[in-house]
Amino acid sequence: MKLPPSSKNWLTIIGSIIAIINLLIIIILFAVSTIFQKGNTYLGLFIYIILPGFMLLGLIMIPIGMIVRRRRMKKETEAGKYRLPLIDLNDIRHRNAFVIFTVSTIVVLFLSTFGSFQAYHFTESVEFCGKLCHKVMEPEHTAYQKSPHANVTCVECHVGSGANWYVKSKLSGLHQVYAVLTKTYPEPIPTPLHDLRPARETCEKCHWPQKFYARTLQTNKYFLTDSINSEWDVMLQMKTGPEYSGFGFQEGIHWHINPAVKIEYISDNDKREKITYVKYTNKTSGEITIYRNNENPVSDSLIAASSTRIMDCIDCHNRPSHNYNSSPVYFNKILLNGSVSKDIPFIKKVAMGILKQAFSNKDSALMIIRDSITKFYKSDYKEYYLKNSILIDKSITSIQKAFSENTFPGMKVTYDVYPEHIGHLESEGCFRCHNNNFKSESGRNITRDCNLCHSIVGQGKPGAMQITNVRGNLEFIHPVDIGTAWKEANCCDCHKFLY
Repeated sequence: MKLPPSSKNWLTIIGSIIAIINLLIIIILFAVSTIFQKGNTYLGLFIYIILPGFMLLGLIMIPIGMIVRRRRMKKETEAGKYRLPLIDLNDIRHRNAFVIFTVSTIVVLFLSTFGSFQAYHFTESVEFCGKLCHKVMEPEHTAYQKSPHANVTCVECHVGSGANWYVKSKLSGLHQVYAVLTKTYPEPIPTPLHDLRPARETCEKCHWPQKFYARTLQTNKYFLTDSINSEWDVMLQMKTGPEYSGFGFQEGIHWHINPAVKIEYISDNDKREKITYVKYTNKTSGEITIYRNNENPVSDSLIAASSTRIMDCIDCHNRPSHNYNSSPVYFNKILLNGSVSKDIPFIKKVAMGILKQAFSNKDSALMIIRDSITKFYKSDYKEYYLKNSILIDKSITSIQKAFSENTFPGMKVTYDVYPEHIGHLESEGCFRCHNNNFKSESGRNITRDCNLCHSIVGQGKPGAMQITNVRGNLEFIHPVDIGTAWKEANCCDCHKFLY
């Protein structure tokens, strides 16, 4: 086939070879992934991002080589340096070049459009976010898969709709890719508090405020660390909304997001765990109340220099998809669902003593869990172990699985690295503001009364529980006798370090 002389140069030839080879590889891999359903995250990375990049490089080399060759040819003749490119379709060489260029341009445009569409969806997929950088994102991806939002894609919350946020996320992603390649990422990965879209632009697409009215009855089962792993139930009426739905947002937990009020606060750190200043504004009446923390006072100049945050959903629901349970919490769950037999004497106490350790890596942690539990029952409960070794072994496997889903030594991720602000058992949560220390000039204070959010309607061991009606309220009884200490300190003061 006759082609213009300018096409006969090594740069153009090499570029053509690179483009053709990469196109063939893309076609083959795409056929494999589609027909034989052998696709995975890394295959998609090559098909839609890496190989198209090399093919584009080859295509760019083709005209560059022709331009360079043409300039050299011009220098060879005096008249040639003033001539512009001449396209004569009567010339077979020009006609062939024109046909090749037109056909290849149409094919490239089609493939580029299809590839760009697929690349867009690939980079927006959960697999791309969670599996591509496996070690770095393993904690987040694992926790996400067992969360209530497991069917919601990562980008729905982390990016949302709109071109501006999409571009911002991709630019941020370039920095993250660089950090992974150079291994300069922090361990653990900090929560991107300042890079997340406001909850009203993400959460409230599904959970708009007017949905939150009904109160719910919640029963929690706990297991003690005695020989029989005694059960202890606590039944709570959660006051998410008012007693009568017609009252709207006038009372209840979700009063905080009442559209008629605005709650602003200042935190003394980026994690929003230590609140120093709260401002309440009634949008209807214009009433403004300022609350200051007497235990942690701040000056007016510091308040003026600080940026306030308007309270929204994620100030409490801060772990909606990436929640890491502590060992007592996930152990209660596997005891409850029968994955670990509660008939094994002291199984919770033994497990808690092991799981509170700091492990250097996952493999050694799993080995220590198995060896330590096995050694305990072989030495202290030899006869029981001989009769129930299969039951103990099965329980150990379940403990290892639960550990692997909540603790990630490789990234230094434990439950207390990312504390959850709902409740107050293992982090200050509600008590960040509701601690009796925030007072206004008029004498009003943000009370620590737990009954604002819930009331205890049942508690105790199954079969011997204290019960009251849904409008009643029982005084809390601690499962283990600690006197009145539970009244004088926050729950997390003990539970945070108990195990």
